[in-house]
Amino acid sequence: MEQEKNMTFVDRIWKFFASVKLAIVIFALIASTSIVGTILDQKAEPAKNIQILTKLFGESLAPSLYNIFDKLGFMDMYHSWWFTSLLGLFALNLIICSADRLPRIWKLVREPLGPLTEDNLKKFPMNREFIVKGKPDTVKDSVTDALKSTRFRFAEIKEENGYQLYAQKGNYSRLGVYITHLSILIILIGAVIGIRFGFKGYLNLPEGDVSHVAFSGKDKALPLGFEIRCDNFDVEFYGASDMPKEYKSWLTIIKNGKEVLRKSIVVNDPLTYEGITFYQSSFGLVPDGLNRGIFIFNVAPAKGQNSTINLRFGDTFQIPGSSVSGKIVNFSPALKIDENGSASTYANHMDNPAVLIDFFDAGKYKYTGWILKRHPQTWQLPDGNRVEFHNYWGVEYTGLQVRKDPGVWIVYLGCIAMSIGLFIAFFLSHRKIWVKLVEEKNNTRVIIGATANKNRTAFERKIDGSISILNKKQEGEK
Repeated sequence: MEQEKNMTFVDRIWKFFASVKLAIVIFALIASTSIVGTILDQKAEPAKNIQILTKLFGESLAPSLYNIFDKLGFMDMYHSWWFTSLLGLFALNLIICSADRLPRIWKLVREPLGPLTEDNLKKFPMNREFIVKGKPDTVKDSVTDALKSTRFRFAEIKEENGYQLYAQKGNYSRLGVYITHLSILIILIGAVIGIRFGFKGYLNLPEGDVSHVAFSGKDKALPLGFEIRCDNFDVEFYGASDMPKEYKSWLTIIKNGKEVLRKSIVVNDPLTYEGITFYQSSFGLVPDGLNRGIFIFNVAPAKGQNSTINLRFGDTFQIPGSSVSGKIVNFSPALKIDENGSASTYANHMDNPAVLIDFFDAGKYKYTGWILKRHPQTWQLPDGNRVEFHNYWGVEYTGLQVRKDPGVWIVYLGCIAMSIGLFIAFFLSHRKIWVKLVEEKNNTRVIIGATANKNRTAFERKIDGSISILNKKQEGEK
């Protein structure tokens, strides 16, 4: 109490920030608010988060809760001033806690080891005492050889009635927790750099289009510093089902008017350029797709070679080497034909794309048929000619998640440092051992005292193993 009364204002502030309780409170606040930030979609449209809150709290409470969370900054939590402040307080607390305790630990780390009295050795939690035959001068080497299994480098001192050996190992392992503290600070620095100088956005890029910006959740334009073009997009399905197996985008990066990088991306295999990463996220149909799309067909007469043609909706084409022509009259991204033969569209994705073509022979109407991209059996016409439907290019967009995080490599560095620090803190220990050889008539009394700040049981087993080796050697010499 007297000591607390004499504390200055600075001392009280230091004590407050050096408190482990404060660290627990701040960490709990960061964790709890992060849970809210994970449940709510960051930078999303209000309707999306109101829908989430409706599922959790009901329709009556959802709008009010949304307004409260929005005013508190939870809709863009990781960029809010209070979340950054919590990270700063946590970092300050961690630094002061470490600085407050480090001098004592450093003293233990750097403290040289010296000989101890017999009484002190017997006070250690780990102590052993036994008699071996022979004087200390003759048994010293045997004792040292037996202790080699502990992998200590012993210092030796001659005493009045014998010898004392002593050594320590792993003294720097006490710093493992401070390496872990440093790694947390490195990760926090990387996170703050990513929050302040990076961004997370999206880009719905139609086939053939070029963009020099991405967009945030509130449709704010985020300049890229270069252009990106979607050359093509394709979806692979599981068998005859409509379940996507893989969707792939072919992208090109354009810098100063020159193509500098091309890459096809799929989920979990993004494209990265100048610190900005594009992840395959979604896909869909362009609203004005019929006006911009290009049909790609391979057509061939009954006897002849294939030729590729590119057409737009409503165009007419001729099958080479024949009098048969066709005209595109309809298109469905997901065609379904019922048992009565009626055609309908069942989805707004290219799940089962089909094109309806009127066929003519020498200008006279012959028949109308659906050509389906995913069903090659529909490519063969009744008259032996063939129309292969390969693609309807330009009607789909690729949905890209765009992320820039300049602090990510600092975070990776922090994670590596944390792994090292945790390994040292949990698996290595500061071990000390003293071995006193005391002459008693023609025998030697061996006194072992040892200590370890962690994993004492394993250390005791090693010591007992060394004693067992020494006893066996003595028995073999009888």
